[in-house]
Amino acid sequence: MALILDGLKIRDQILKECQPRVAALEAARCLPGLAVILAGDNPASEIYVRNKVKACQELGIYSEKLTPPETVTTAQLIEMVESLNARPEIDGILVQMPLPKQVDAKRVLLAINPDKDVDGFHPLNLGRLVTNTPGPRACTPSGIMELLKRYNIPIAGKHAVVVGRSDIVGKPMALMLLHQHATVTICHSRTSNLAAVCREADILVAAIGQPAFITAEFIKPGATVIDVGINRLTSREQVASIFRNAPDKLATFEKRGSVLVGDVNPIDVAERAGAYTPVPGGVGPLTVAMLMANTVEAAERRLDVCSA
Repeated sequence: MALILDGLKIRDQILKECQPRVAALEAARCLPGLAVILAGDNPASEIYVRNKVKACQELGIYSEKLTPPETVTTAQLIEMVESLNARPEIDGILVQMPLPKQVDAKRVLLAINPDKDVDGFHPLNLGRLVTNTPGPRACTPSGIMELLKRYNIPIAGKHAVVVGRSDIVGKPMALMLLHQHATVTICHSRTSNLAAVCREADILVAAIGQPAFITAEFIKPGATVIDVGINRLTSREQVASIFRNAPDKLATFEKRGSVLVGDVNPIDVAERAGAYTPVPGGVGPLTVAMLMANTVEAAERRLDVCSA
């Protein structure tokens, strides 16, 4: 039977480890501070931000939520970011994506002070990752690395395949695995014989945003499969097909009108993998945990500078 890699369990471990660090910072009058900018009215983004603010409250991290309107301009958002850059009590700045369509997201992200970039998206921090030097790391990939480490999944010498080449997950994920001595292949929409390449993976990371796309033919028996995707199914036929008419999933659909599924077929992975992350309850909770860890680390750096 495949091992289920419980992201909730690892999240709780990471947050518990942050607690004494926050207490020490508070005692030194250097309480961590996180500012979140949520532009417009995106229901999914509102849920993500609510979870992040809640995690701050539970840890005792100071948090602010800024909510400019849907009509906000690039210049206005940059001005907001620069104001937060100048405030010493704010250690982390997070701009929730996606931004309204008229906003140049790259310019806004570039405006964030790299030391306050707790999402790890700034080009300077990506460069730090490439050279394996200290700096904020992208939260989702670093959470996956914590999951693998804490479940004692071997990485060194293994073949890891990452399906997806985004700057947020795919590319940093590949680099982090490479730094832990895996042999890494990055796949994408133009990869030839994708299923055959994936079948070579000892560690398979799916981050492509297509529901249940990775099926049995993509999975090497006994592989560790990490499912980054979160997709909402709103068709009863699709739910029935993917979950093979599972009564509990059909009942959930009837009650809520939708069912969540990852980028990996949930039945196939349970039957074929050696270990895998479920959806929900796998990778998702780790992203918020690593955001908190990055914010605490940024406050510790500030304390070191102030004490020097």
